[in-house]
Amino acid sequence: MMVGQIPCFAFVAVVLSNAAFAGSHVPDLGPAPVFSPVDPDAAELGQLLFYDPILSGNRTVSCASCHHPRFGTGDGVSLSLGDGGQGLGPERQADPDNLPEQRIPRNAPALWNLGAAGMDVMFHDGRLEADPNYGAGIRTPLEGDMVAGFDSALSAQAMFPVLSADEMAGHYGENEISRAVRLGQLSHEGGAWDLIAGRVAAIPEYRQRFDTVLGEGAPIRFTDIGNVLAAFIRFEFRAMNSPFDRAMVGEATLSAEAAMGQGLFYGRAMCSSCHSGWLQTDNGFHAIAIPQLGPGKAARFESHARDVGRLRVTGTEEDAYRFRTPSLRNVSLTAPYGHSGAYATLEGVVRHHLDPVAGLRAYDRTQAILPVLDGASDWRVMDDPAEVTAIADANDLAPISLRDDEVAALVAFLDALTDEEAAKGRLGVPDQVPSGLPVEP
Repeated sequence: MMVGQIPCFAFVAVVLSNAAFAGSHVPDLGPAPVFSPVDPDAAELGQLLFYDPILSGNRTVSCASCHHPRFGTGDGVSLSLGDGGQGLGPERQADPDNLPEQRIPRNAPALWNLGAAGMDVMFHDGRLEADPNYGAGIRTPLEGDMVAGFDSALSAQAMFPVLSADEMAGHYGENEISRAVRLGQLSHEGGAWDLIAGRVAAIPEYRQRFDTVLGEGAPIRFTDIGNVLAAFIRFEFRAMNSPFDRAMVGEATLSAEAAMGQGLFYGRAMCSSCHSGWLQTDNGFHAIAIPQLGPGKAARFESHARDVGRLRVTGTEEDAYRFRTPSLRNVSLTAPYGHSGAYATLEGVVRHHLDPVAGLRAYDRTQAILPVLDGASDWRVMDDPAEVTAIADANDLAPISLRDDEVAALVAFLDALTDEEAAKGRLGVPDQVPSGLPVEP
């Protein structure tokens, strides 16, 4: 189906109030999300690049390797294997001829509704966000090396996975892109982004398609690649037609169990104190004692396995172990949950929220979904009482007591946030890409 044939959802300009839904336990959610118009040619070009391994250093990993619609725009595992992995989702395995150095430190976040206005904070720690105080309008760890030309925070986020050795770039000495990254040649002329853009420009079909989007003969920059990827994500992964949405505009009725869960979500369970608004996120950062597994988020010269989240971005001690509130749209499709993917089920992560410290200390490690990686030390933090205590001490959430049937009702409400049509895909997975490299179906 072509982009231009997708109608705008009916409630784009609707503003709901408590009075309009008296008794529903739903507060005023504010204006419905606004999505910028999408150029059909840009979206279709972005679709091809999203599934094309040409953007990775060794030409083996695409964006879809960790963000595949088959797994709700995640990859179905707690912590991914990027470069050096083979296969998709829980079946992905380490390539014995190119073993990954480590797992990707954080769970692959879902992509639903990242194209909505106001969704300007990217990654679990928010290290990239729209900020008019910066020259390019986007604050990133690159600081002075950041370049102008990205049309949004969503398009700019594409620049980080391609620079990560463990995700897409590959390790030092394996290819020209990984070598440029290791030498710090990123946004410079002839650096990693130029090398990637050059690869794309050298493929006739991509050159032709960019001529349509940019104008004939216009240079293809990495910023242009990020912009068309964002156009695809904005169009393909828009999910605003769930049972919840239809109920909110009076076109459907939630099941009794889901309605009970909605009342709890916006009432006694206090879920909406963080998961607020139409997209069920405040885009803020909170410490909720999610169990830490895997290599953690450390610089190469550091030897610990902890992940202190937002603290690494701000340097502010009170931000220790805080992570961005994820949107809950299509959440039933995006397991595992938490920044480390610690919980395999919605019920598991809901119960953790009810008493995070107890959940942390009694964590069932069988909930982790980890592809085999010989030599991985996945439980260093959880095996260290001092590390566990540090996570527990940072927790923001007070315990809440719910009956088993109330937990089940909350899960039923979360299921009602699923847009089944969006999950089927609009453009879908292409059969082939212009590079001729393999596509994961």
